[in-house]
Parts: sequence; C-alpha cells; structure tokens
Amino acid sequence: MDDLEATRRQLLVFAQDLQTIVGRERRLREEAEGAYRELSTSYLQMVRTLAEVCESKDGYTRSHLDRTYQYAMALTRRVAPDYATRAEVGYGYLLHDIGKIGIPDAVLNKPGPLNDEEWAVMKTHPVIGESIVEPLRLLGDAVKIIRYHHERWDGRGYPEGLKGEQTYLPARIFMLADTFDAMTTDRPYRRALPIHVALEEVERHAGTQFDPELARAWIEIVEDFDPSEASALSILK
Repeated sequence: MDDLEATRRQLLVFAQDLQTIVGRERRLREEAEGAYRELSTSYLQMVRTLAEVCESKDGYTRSHLDRTYQYAMALTRRVAPDYATRAEVGYGYLLHDIGKIGIPDAVLNKPGPLNDEEWAVMKTHPVIGESIVEPLRLLGDAVKIIRYHHERWDGRGYPEGLKGEQTYLPARIFMLADTFDAMTTDRPYRRALPIHVALEEVERHAGTQFDPELARAWIEIVEDFDPSEASALSILK
C-alpha cells in the first residue's frame, strides 16, 4: 500500500511538472508567434516605405503602387490562390519598380514618349531593382517579380525575352495588372482609356503580350465586379 501511494504521489508530481512545462512551452510559443507577427508587420512596412520612396520619384504615377498591388492580388487570388498567401509575392508587387531609383529624372519624368536612347535606359530598371533587392534574403521570390514583370507571353519583353511559362507566374500576373493600370491612368501625353476599352485591349493582346489564361480571368474579374461591393477592386468605380 505504501509503495502504491508513493507511486501515485510520484505520478502526481510528474503530471504537475509536465503541466508546468507544457504551459511554459505554450507561453514561449505564443510569445514567439507574437514576435513573428510584429516582425512581419515591421518588414511589410519597410517594404512599403521602400516602394513609396520609389514611387515619389515618378510624379506621374501617384497611387500607381496601391492600384497595381490591388489588381495583382485580385488576379492572383483568382488564378493561383496559393501564391496569394505568400508574403514574398506581395513584396514583389509592392517593390516592382524599385529599380527606377536608378533612372535619371530627365528620363523618368519626361513629359512625352521616350526616344530610343531614353527607352534603353528605362528598360534597365528591372535589373537595377533586382540588384537592390537580391541581398535581402527575406524577400525571397519577390526578386523574380521585380526582374521579370516586363516580360511578355510572346517573348518580346525585357530584360531576357522570356516566352510563355518560362516567366514566373506572379511576374506574368503583375505585368497584366501593371499594363491595365497604365492604360486606365492619365499620362502627360495621353488620356486614360475607359475601362471597357482597356479590357478590349487586354483581350486583343491575349496570347501575345499577355498570358491568355490570365487575360481571360482578368476580364471576368472586372466585368463581374459590382461597384457597390466592398472589394480590392473598388478603385475601379
């Protein structure tokens, strides 16, 4: 009986110790998760700040950053929801034009179409952006979006002339979002296209400039959008 009681007491002590350990581990895990969330929020804020610094250099693309990010995320959620949950994809969308920091203001803010020499300079910004971001390992595949968001489905883009699915999918998504925003935004040398005309252009260039599957999905998203709904696309009102 004494042995049984001693064993019972030992088990009780062991259970109490185990409960203490589990509780401590739970608190440590919760603290770690909280620290990770805080770090992620701080990191995203840093990315946004970097992107806004870049955007502020280009006087003709105010609000371009938020619009293209919202467009790209809406399309990503439709065609590749797994990518939409990856922080580095959002970072890439936000930082797509960070390489423009290295483009002379005379080229970046020219009030009219660029000549061939100026255009050659402008086309270096994806590579400049890659060189800026690549050392930041936490950005991961964001660098692929920055480098490849001007590649075309038909291989006539830059900087490498990649064709079709050779280009990273989020980069193809962003190229469409970026182009759509360019078409529907006033520029110094032309007025914005109406949304329905811009969609016709997307359809016309599906299979040449744009991934045809992404083009179809984007047209459906915009055509089905109800302006009265709260949505990432509310900027299309």
